[in-house]
Amino acid sequence: MKKIVLLYKYLLTYLRQRLNRLQYMMFVAVITGLIAGLSAVLLKTFVHFLQEWINRPVKNDWIYLFFPTLGLLIVVFLTNRFFHGYIEKGVAMVLRSIAGKSAFIPLSDSYKHIITSAFTVGLGGSAGLEAPIVATGSAIGSNTGRIHGMEYRERSLLLACGAAAGIAAVFNAPIAGVIFAIEILLTETIVSYFIPLMIAAVTGALCSRIILQESILFNFRLREAFDYNNVPFYILLGFAAGFISLYYARVFKGTEKKMHALHPRPYHRAILAGLFLVVLMAVFPPLFGEGYNTISLLASGNPQGVVEKFIGRDYLNDWGFLFFAGAILLLKPVATGITLGGGGNGGNFAPSLFVGAYLGFFISRLANNTKWLQLPEANFSLVGMAGVLSGVMYCPLTAIFLIAEITNGYELFIPLMLVSAISFFIVKHYEPYSMETKQLAMEGRIFTHRKEDNILSQLKVADFRLELYDTIQIDQSLADLVGLINTSNRNLFAVTDKDNRFTGIVELNDLKGRLFDPVGLSETKIKTYVKKAPALITPDDSMKKVMEKMDITQSWYLPVLNTEKEFLGFLSKTSIFEKYREALANQADLYT
Repeated sequence: MKKIVLLYKYLLTYLRQRLNRLQYMMFVAVITGLIAGLSAVLLKTFVHFLQEWINRPVKNDWIYLFFPTLGLLIVVFLTNRFFHGYIEKGVAMVLRSIAGKSAFIPLSDSYKHIITSAFTVGLGGSAGLEAPIVATGSAIGSNTGRIHGMEYRERSLLLACGAAAGIAAVFNAPIAGVIFAIEILLTETIVSYFIPLMIAAVTGALCSRIILQESILFNFRLREAFDYNNVPFYILLGFAAGFISLYYARVFKGTEKKMHALHPRPYHRAILAGLFLVVLMAVFPPLFGEGYNTISLLASGNPQGVVEKFIGRDYLNDWGFLFFAGAILLLKPVATGITLGGGGNGGNFAPSLFVGAYLGFFISRLANNTKWLQLPEANFSLVGMAGVLSGVMYCPLTAIFLIAEITNGYELFIPLMLVSAISFFIVKHYEPYSMETKQLAMEGRIFTHRKEDNILSQLKVADFRLELYDTIQIDQSLADLVGLINTSNRNLFAVTDKDNRFTGIVELNDLKGRLFDPVGLSETKIKTYVKKAPALITPDDSMKKVMEKMDITQSWYLPVLNTEKEFLGFLSKTSIFEKYREALANQADLYT
């Protein structure tokens, strides 16, 4: 192993000498795409193996209901034993690392998401693998960039390359992988970013195309062409998808929060969550696992296969089957919230596709049951997937191209665009940020599509050289201040107590009239003229908060205090503007 590492170091040294910056970036993008693609293939293969093992013929058909509990217990054990009792999950973790951690993600994230999500989903947990794949691919990209000596912007791009390769591999959809990285991870995109993203995504997609079996890949063949006469019903589906997306987000977050508060001990919480899942899945078997198998049944025009394990399948008529599908789409976010709140590792990408497929089927079957209409149920299921994915994950372009790619064509492009756009418009009207990023975005801890906020979030109070104005103690006299003025070119002075704690400020403009009258200067104390600072800054304040304080108080200088209220210096708005312009200049084209 040491010889291999040494040989690779020699190779990198050779490549850096022979390749320009763009060529070297392409090489690293290929490496990132290859490792991320193989990781996604490994995860899908292991999960497929577990699900095949669970679905093997056994004497007691109901025994599979207890596997999700086993999966949660295994994940809780692994988390507590090897990962310090906590795993930072999802897309929010990746965004936070880009904004606040210089695009560094710990090396352990490149494998712990694979292990924990494989047991969660493979043993029947009602969650998806895409968020863990994104986290894994991003960690691989981050560490690949670190190993290859990349700077912050290049590491951020490689982080997105890893995520794009993971999505491309799991769906065999390279275009969707690229757009996901641009739409979700890279809030500010330059044209030259597309090249390494495309190379990484294609590399990841080739891994799945070459290695994975056709049965593992998630794809469909359209059974019916698009009929423009159905456009009004697709518009109705778009509105329904938007409101169902809002429902999904609120129910999921509420359920997950309640599960976290259910019991302080993780093993007990996992057992309780497992029991809840047993009840749900016993009544509604399609809630078991990712749900891609039942999505395939709906999208291929075989909806009756959905109720194969339902205990009351022999008593379902057309309307009963319809209400069964409606109950499933409403309960899926509950099952996902229980799974993740109970200690599992997974995401909402697959569950949102699941809900969208059932929503499209529900609306089309409802219309067909009236006998007045004949809507294509398979097409509506596919388009519904795009609508809810767009609304839940806030990624309309990813949703459009993902469904287009997995259906091997662009026959449904018009309804996909229509439904995704309407759904996204509705959710953005009610919630500016997705459920995974809302809190972090409000706190300024991740990048958003507001460029000025992103730049400010990168700046820290500690990065600035504070202006060390002269200080005077509160029990000193005006005569002492006159002596200080004679040796200083400032018109603002910080006032402290005997313990060096900040008590206020004194401005020269407030003292001009008094200083020209020398009588009694020695007897007049400074505290008579001390006034409260317009606002105070701490080293932990975000730069956005600092700028808000300066704008509200209309101040160009504000004092900075530490936790002991000791005066550290003044921060000026001028220095912030200079840093802002410097950060703006650094956002030029990557290869300029």
